[in-house]
Amino acid sequence: MATFAKPENALKRAEELITVGQKQEALQALHDLITSRRYRAWQKTLERIMFKYVELCVDMRRGRFAKDGLIQYRIVCQQVNINSLEEVIKHFMHLATERAELARNQAQALEEALDVEDLEADKRPEDLMLSYVSGEKGKDRSDRELVTPWFKFLWETYRTVLEILRNNSRLEALYAMTAHRAFQFCKQYKRTTEFRRLCEIIRNHLANLNKYRDQRDRPDLSLPESLQLYLDTRFEQLKVATELSLWQEAFRSIEDIYGLMCMVKKTPKASLMGVYYGKLTEIFWMSSNHLYHAYAWLKLFSLQKGFNKNLSQKDLQLIASSVVLAALSVPPYDQSYGASHLELENEKERSLRVANLIGFEVEPKAENRVALSRSSLLSELVSKGVMSCVTQEVKDLYHLLENEFLPLDLALKVQPILNKISKLGGKLSSVSSVPEVQLSQYVPALEKLATLRLLQQVSQVYQTIQIDNISKMIPFFDFTAIEKISVDAVRRNFLAIKVDHMKGAVFFGKQSIEAEGLRDHLSLFAESLSKARTMIYPPAKKAAKLGDALSNLAEIVEKEHKRLLARKSIIEKRKEEQERLLLEMERVEESKRRELQKMTEDAEQKRIAAEYEQRRSQRILKEIEDRELEEAQAMLQEAEKRSKRKKKPILEGEKMTKQVIMELALNEQLRERQEREKKLQKYAKTMDHLERAKREEAAPLIEAAYKQRLAEEATLHEREQQQEVELSRQRHAGDLEEKKRLGRMLENKRILQERVVSSREAEFNRLKQERRERISQIIQSRKQEREARRKMLFFLRTEEERLKRLQEEEEARKREEAERRKKEEAERQAKLDEIAEKQRLRMIELEEKERRVKEEILRKPAVLPRPAEPPALGRPTELGGAAPVPAAAAAAPAAGKYVPRHLRGNVDAAGQAPPPETDRWGGTGSKPDDRPSWRDERRPTSFGSSGSRTSWSSSRR
Repeated sequence: MATFAKPENALKRAEELITVGQKQEALQALHDLITSRRYRAWQKTLERIMFKYVELCVDMRRGRFAKDGLIQYRIVCQQVNINSLEEVIKHFMHLATERAELARNQAQALEEALDVEDLEADKRPEDLMLSYVSGEKGKDRSDRELVTPWFKFLWETYRTVLEILRNNSRLEALYAMTAHRAFQFCKQYKRTTEFRRLCEIIRNHLANLNKYRDQRDRPDLSLPESLQLYLDTRFEQLKVATELSLWQEAFRSIEDIYGLMCMVKKTPKASLMGVYYGKLTEIFWMSSNHLYHAYAWLKLFSLQKGFNKNLSQKDLQLIASSVVLAALSVPPYDQSYGASHLELENEKERSLRVANLIGFEVEPKAENRVALSRSSLLSELVSKGVMSCVTQEVKDLYHLLENEFLPLDLALKVQPILNKISKLGGKLSSVSSVPEVQLSQYVPALEKLATLRLLQQVSQVYQTIQIDNISKMIPFFDFTAIEKISVDAVRRNFLAIKVDHMKGAVFFGKQSIEAEGLRDHLSLFAESLSKARTMIYPPAKKAAKLGDALSNLAEIVEKEHKRLLARKSIIEKRKEEQERLLLEMERVEESKRRELQKMTEDAEQKRIAAEYEQRRSQRILKEIEDRELEEAQAMLQEAEKRSKRKKKPILEGEKMTKQVIMELALNEQLRERQEREKKLQKYAKTMDHLERAKREEAAPLIEAAYKQRLAEEATLHEREQQQEVELSRQRHAGDLEEKKRLGRMLENKRILQERVVSSREAEFNRLKQERRERISQIIQSRKQEREARRKMLFFLRTEEERLKRLQEEEEARKREEAERRKKEEAERQAKLDEIAEKQRLRMIELEEKERRVKEEILRKPAVLPRPAEPPALGRPTELGGAAPVPAAAAAAPAAGKYVPRHLRGNVDAAGQAPPPETDRWGGTGSKPDDRPSWRDERRPTSFGSSGSRTSWSSSRR
């Protein structure tokens, strides 16, 4: 955030940034200056800064920045110079409106420009492609790209300004002006959605004004100026709503006006009330509420007749005729007949509310409320003298429809009168509140009323009448429309009529058995007959049914017992559920308590830290204040030295700061400025007197010069008029001679025209024939192409199916071959597994047999027939023979080694071992030092273990 010693520096810096094209940085610099707390005293420089600031906001369409800046500027200048804020806001709205209009004109210029190369082509190919892709026309795209962003910004501008100016007594005139301009914006560009939002914004502002009554600078609606501004705003809202055909919003505007008047307990001026009732007539007519429409016309007539003295007799006659025709257009039956009680209550409440709106009673009383009806309206027309002001046609029509009894020719007499009435109407004078009156709008409703009256009178004379006769008697509608009108009248209990299309007749009659009038009589008659029958045939006493009850007693007891058991189980489940909920609640409470304790501890720590920070900030602030006090004293001494005037003495203990000194300087500047203004006013007064004296002296001279100039101009006008007449005569004579000269060529011109037309017609026929032949050739060629393409597609499809079938057959064959190979492999593997299993079992059997033999040998040694020479115990040195073993080692075996008993006596006295036995491979068998393991006995080794096994076998034998 950049800081500037003076606001002028910020403005200069922003202009430099704008010059180099950095508008965003310039806007940010001005925004920082405006929102800074250092510059809260208003000065002229701030106004120039705000002008530049809003210009940048409009150029860059930054509505949020503009709103922040205007709010800060309102705070600065609200108590000092409120006119400056008004100027800034007006400049802001003017810029936004100007840019929106410029964008709209640019879009229209782009739409109207002829920038195509081929003037015969409607659009360029790229334009057509873009319109097909985006789904919108060129004008829509240009509006979306150019106009829509600026219209959005203009709408945001109006909303921002209304939000800034709301509920401020000093700014209510500017608020009203802004609201009017926003209404005109919505009206000019047909912005219905924005208009609804604008009405809601203004309505919320008034609601907040009533809600917060202790607000500073709150507008006082009891003042005539403030009330007039608010009323003008609401009436402008009503006018724009009707022009935009937003009838619901217009009715809400009517309610706003009525609520505002009820709030201040005052009635508006007669001119505004004329507009009020004029708009009410339009609203009720569009909503098909003919009764309320007629009452509004009656109030408007009374108002115009009583207060508008400049109204002509013709305009008053048209308004009175509209009142009478509107009253006759009201249906003669009750619209709410047959509705439910709730609907009747709602209709009654709505009728009372509308009656208050029409009567415009600012203090409505419940006892004064009268229900609106057609009969009371017609009686008011007669009592208030409306019938004496209407045209003769309207009087005749009223007399025919309300007083005459003409069952056969009522419609025939009404039709010419309606034709005359449809031609009446037109625009009224400017003094009237209603700009235009058209009586033709009531003709359909009056035709319907005439139809109902004729049917009502015919039903009183005839019981049956042919459909054709009714169609002849009612020329307004065909019989289908007459039947619809009759059905509606029967539903509203206005007529009793039946239509028989097979007989082609209409039956009129009295009320039927199901009618409302006979319903109570029939019910009373039925009750009387029932009582009489009871008296004649009294009912017999009922027999005791104890026996029947006892037969089902066991079943009832069983059901009751089951019900009690089910109830008991339900109660137990509920108890368990309640206990579970209590435990859950206790756990939740415990967790909440722990969280609360933790939050309390955290809050305490935060409080301690905040107190520490507060003490630290207070110490810093005290140091800053001390330093500012020293600077202020220095600045005060310097100001006293520079000033020539005598200053107000400063008290010894008075606290002086920079702000106080700046305020003193500002007050001094304001005082000097006021003195200059007084001098200028005195000088201006002197100049006014001097100028008035000059003009008084010059007035007779100017009058004489003016009269002389009038005489000269009159002479000049007569002379020029005579010259113009002479020139016109000469031109007329020349034109007659030219006509006579050219008349001789008329026959030649006709012959040339016929020849040219015949040649062009022949050329046209030839081109038409060539075009037909070309089209037939193109059609034939396209048929051939389609046939060839169809054949090619058929061939490709059949070839593809054949290849697909061959591929499927090949895949099936491969699958079968793979399955066969897999089966053969499985069979071969099974055979190999069987052979291996047999070999394994055989080896196991051999090993088991050998193990049993060895166990028998070790367990029961046998005496050999002859001594066998055991193999030498020494380790062989080579594979083919054995080295001599020492005698001591052979005679005295190592301690701890086991020597079999049959080997212990084979050693001679000299300690010599017998010579080793030669095995069948030529080697000698030897036994290792250690005792051989069972594994070594089971399999042969490379050190002559096979020979040892042979000797063991021989010794066993």
